Parts: sequence; C-alpha cells; structure tokens
Amino acid sequence: MYSFRRLALLLALVLPAMHALIAQSSSSSSDSAVVATDGAELAQSAPDQTAPAQDAPAQAQPGAAQTQPQVSVQARIRARRLQRRAAAIHEVYDHLYDVYVGGGYLRTHAGPPQRVNEYDWNVEVTRYFNERLGVTVDGRGYYGTAFIEPQEGDPKAGDVGLTKPAISQYGALAGPTYRFYLQPKFSVAGRVLGGYAAGNFTGDMNGYGTLGVLYPSASTFAAEAGMVVEYNVAPNLGLRVTPDYYLTGFGSTIQNSLGFSAGIVYRFGKQ
Repeated sequence: MYSFRRLALLLALVLPAMHALIAQSSSSSSDSAVVATDGAELAQSAPDQTAPAQDAPAQAQPGAAQTQPQVSVQARIRARRLQRRAAAIHEVYDHLYDVYVGGGYLRTHAGPPQRVNEYDWNVEVTRYFNERLGVTVDGRGYYGTAFIEPQEGDPKAGDVGLTKPAISQYGALAGPTYRFYLQPKFSVAGRVLGGYAAGNFTGDMNGYGTLGVLYPSASTFAAEAGMVVEYNVAPNLGLRVTPDYYLTGFGSTIQNSLGFSAGIVYRFGKQ
C-alpha cells in the first residue's frame, strides 16, 4: 500500500514535467522552421549582386554565337558565287582570237544630192591581249542601187536612159576593241577603226560619166566607231550585233553614214 502511494506520487510529479518539456521542444522546432522559411524567402527575394554580371555575358553569348555562324555562311556563299562567276567569265573571254562573219545595212550617200540604202558583208578577226583589250582587223563590202532621172539625148554627151545603176564600195580597217562590260552570257564592247575605202559608183554607167548626181569612182579614207554587243551561245560561240557610224571621204566631201552588222562570232586559242 505504501509502495503504491509512492508510485502514484512519482507519476504525479513526472508527468507534468514531461508535458512541459514536450511543449517546449515543439515550440522551439516551430520557431526554427519559421526562421529557416523566412530566411529562404529573404534569400530568394533579395537581389543577387553577382548574378547580372555573370548572367549577362551568358545571355549575350548565345545571340553572338547564333549571329556569327550566319554571317560566316553568307560570306562563304557570296565568295563561292563570285568565284563561279569569275570562272565562267574567264572560260568565255580567255580566248586569244575571235572570228566574226556577218551582214548588215548602211544608209549613206552615193552622190551629193541623194542618199541610198546599201547592204553589206562583214568579216572581222580580233586578237585579244587579255579578257578586255584586243585589236580588230575588219573587211567589208557594201552594195546598193542609185537613182537617176531618165535622160534623153546623146549618150556620149552624158545623156543616157539608165535610171538605176548599181554601186558598191569596199573597206579595210583596223583598230582597238575594248570590252567594258562582261557577263558569262553577254558582253558589251566599244571600238574605233580606221583605214581605206574604195568606191565604185560609175561601173554600171558604161563609161558615160556620173551625170552630176553620183560620186566618181575613187579610193579614200574610212573610219568606223561601233558598239559590239555579243550574246554567248557557248563559251566559244556567240551572236554579235554591231550598230556603227561609218565615215568616208568620196568626192572631196564627208559621208556620215549609219548602219549595223549582225552575225556569228567564233572564239579559239587560249591566252
């Protein structure tokens, strides 16, 4: 009985003490958790002074890394394109010679009072020293018909019934040619030629003179300035059109003539 009382008294003293210890322990754990949570929130909300300095380059580097390869690829594409274009131009215009054969038209004077139409053949050989500069030798012949008023009387006095005598003239010229615009498919060049011209204006008059309306048959100087436009069918074959100005000095006067020639040009040899 005494032992039971002692045990009851011991329990009455221990249980309140244990309850107080448990409550104190629980309160300190809660406070620690609150402090840890608040500290974490403050750490997250507080600005990081070193982050911008470190992150800014990291953010800039991907953009630069993306831009640099794009620029490099575009530059390589342009360089290859220019190389292909230069190779194509070199393949076409690196020939040593070209030969041209064609025909054309000229509006000129057969005599002081009249203008006539003439049709021509034209042969040219050009020797090139590089892709642009060359020297051209040109040969040409023009053929047409003059018009004379019907005449009556003595043929020996110059009065004849011939009204449409045939006329002709021939030229041999040489001079520089320069290509000032080059593309793989076409080119544009300019040239100035000078040389000799022979005119046959009275050969069809049967020796009866010129009747004062035709130049006498003679030889004189000649000059030509033209623009040569070529379209390339193949690297060694092209089509050429040449509008030109043709100057001669028949009859002690100056004939300012305009015309053109068109034909085929063949290139050969390598510089």
